[in-house]
Amino acid sequence: MRFEQEFTVNRPLATVWEFFQDVPQVADCLPGAELTEDKGDGSYAGRLGIKLGPMSANFEGEARVEPDAGAHSALISGKGVDKKGGSRGQVKVTYALSDEGDATRVDVNADITLSGAVAQFGRTGLIAEMSSRLIGEFVECLEAKLSAGSTEEAAEIRAGEVRGLSLFISTVWSRIVDFFKKLLRSG
Repeated sequence: MRFEQEFTVNRPLATVWEFFQDVPQVADCLPGAELTEDKGDGSYAGRLGIKLGPMSANFEGEARVEPDAGAHSALISGKGVDKKGGSRGQVKVTYALSDEGDATRVDVNADITLSGAVAQFGRTGLIAEMSSRLIGEFVECLEAKLSAGSTEEAAEIRAGEVRGLSLFISTVWSRIVDFFKKLLRSG
């Protein structure tokens, strides 16, 4: 499944680029993510825990980050396994930063492949929609880290856990509301 997202960070390009090069800080802002090891040469080990309604998955795996400083972009390739639930996932993400004066636009393109029980959510489109909401939480955390008064203060700021049930319910509710809006417009 593929999806695209874009968001704006209210900081200059150089500041946002520098932040994105600090992978542990970025991982702190990814809801449900935990970086467990810097393997060197752009490779990292970590965990990603999610809870979607009654189902939860705790992926353990590795990712490789390949930045292109000249283009202010990067390719992130990762794969993980939920040993308890038997699900597997692979992801290729590219991001590109664009200068917008006092702000920076971030374009994200992701190609996610899921197998096992968690794959059923990919077929319904819920994962793409929930990703949009998680990006919002990521941006809030990123802005908070960049606004922190000290390095120590910034290090304490982390994204919360993925609030699966509330995230799932709000996503489903959003789809129901959109359905009725379309129905009312056509009728």
